[in-house]
Amino acid sequence: MEPRRLLSSKEKKMKRKEVLGKKKAIDELIKSASTEKDHLTSFQPFRHYDRKGLSVYLDSGSGDKLSSSVKQYIQKLLKVNMEGPYGPEWPSEEKVKRREMVATEARYIFVRESPKPSDGEIPSRVQGKDDRVLWMGEGDPLVGFVHYRFIVEEEIPVVYVYELQLESCVQGKGLGKFLMQLIELIAHKNHMGAVMLTVQKENRSAMNFYMNKLRYVISSISPSRIDPLIGAEKSYEILCKAFDFDAKAKLEESSYSRDE
Repeated sequence: MEPRRLLSSKEKKMKRKEVLGKKKAIDELIKSASTEKDHLTSFQPFRHYDRKGLSVYLDSGSGDKLSSSVKQYIQKLLKVNMEGPYGPEWPSEEKVKRREMVATEARYIFVRESPKPSDGEIPSRVQGKDDRVLWMGEGDPLVGFVHYRFIVEEEIPVVYVYELQLESCVQGKGLGKFLMQLIELIAHKNHMGAVMLTVQKENRSAMNFYMNKLRYVISSISPSRIDPLIGAEKSYEILCKAFDFDAKAKLEESSYSRDE
């Protein structure tokens, strides 16, 4: 085995310059994507969803500009959908989610019920199957939302989906897949290397949705991939869909073969 050659001072300088240049380029990508006001502008066909008896339209938003009624709605829907999967962890997790909700870097896609086409009336509220009224604000009722951010994971710029939450009355109609396809398009347009998200292990329907229907894989940075013993103690998995070789190598490693 040949001894490892030490880098000269010139080579070290060039290496540092290369690393700093790459970091600067990634930071500029993240900044550019994060400061864009409306990511839906480039995807006009995705502003409306009319399938399987469901008619909704999409709006954009940011965490630092949420109205009080929208904040209340997000909190209610999170509690309805996530209190069960989180179990005893929910009270502390709810506090974390409330802080995350209003962060400046939080970007949103809101799903609103379209006005009734027959008579033009705007529904005053949306009720779930258990008659729980969630939307109490003005305008067309919200029936779901996506909270996402542009961040860096393992030196790869990614879109991280913090939340994809839909009311029970609009689930099972292809809307979740539609929204994730939109997120992936936004990621591609903004030159992100992957889309990532965290899913509670107890949320089996969500795990099935992402891994089997959308072909996401457990990321190499998920606790269960880093150390199975630590992973067994954690209540969540980090999932990923990478778009290029670099991202696959750092965020999926050998697991990306499942997509082949």
